[in-house]
Amino acid sequence: MTSFIQARLDNDLLHPVREWLETIEIHNCKLAHFLCKAIPAQCPFERDLTLFGRKLFHIPPMCKLNPLYEEVVGLRFKALCYLADECGEDVTAYC
Repeated sequence: MTSFIQARLDNDLLHPVREWLETIEIHNCKLAHFLCKAIPAQCPFERDLTLFGRKLFHIPPMCKLNPLYEEVVGLRFKALCYLADECGEDVTAYC
């Protein structure tokens, strides 16, 4: 029961930050480039650890533990869309 209360409290505390991240609009090419470079396309922590060509274990993508993960990825997507649609740039370098 305590974990449910803690999860509910965390969600309530982060709600204003989530709303702020979701309402950010991209209208600047430099900002869009910065966001695309700063926010990775894939979780940098996920990897397989191998020794002598043999997989020892897999480290899962811990980025999804971030309570703001969806909003940050959405912001990166907005930046990519702005660069592609408004600026007419090729965004394959960021994918």
